[in-house]
Amino acid sequence: MRQRVDGRKVRGEKRRTEIIEATLRVIERDGVAGVTHRTVAKEAGVPTTSTTYHFATLDDLLIATLIDCARDMATEVYWMIDRARSRGSRGAEEVANLLAEALGPRRGRTMAEYELYLLAARRPELRPAARRWLDVLTSMVRHDDEVAFRVFLAGIDGLLIQGLIDDEPPTAEELRPVVDYLLKPR
Repeated sequence: MRQRVDGRKVRGEKRRTEIIEATLRVIERDGVAGVTHRTVAKEAGVPTTSTTYHFATLDDLLIATLIDCARDMATEVYWMIDRARSRGSRGAEEVANLLAEALGPRRGRTMAEYELYLLAARRPELRPAARRWLDVLTSMVRHDDEVAFRVFLAGIDGLLIQGLIDDEPPTAEELRPVVDYLLKPR
């Protein structure tokens, strides 16, 4: 017996996803300060009542956006690790390419993600969502040395922040030696 698909639920999830994607675009363009139910609704091309229906508060909307970003990043990192392992690589080249992409063509999105991430420092209710991506990465990556892994993650965060304030984004070739150093066994 086939299970019947609830079209309303599917449409609701689609609308919710559209609103989250619109929120990220607003943050890319205007920063977190530009996020209101009205600006997000306009960006998504939906009535304001849709944004308030799916996300009663702006914090609900920001948390959902942060969780969505964390999920997307975790998925991307998972496949990057998988590709590196299948080639017998430690992953320096793959990580450098991912960083160069984040700081070049995807710079606006990276900036929006970091703005959300840093907002959690001021808004405790956002902190669990901000920590989620670290938890996901920690669970996905085999590591024997917790300290070395934390140093690696801190180094990646530093490279991204530095890259965002550079006039010209660094290339994968420029990032690779630094990533390689961060991945060296201690």
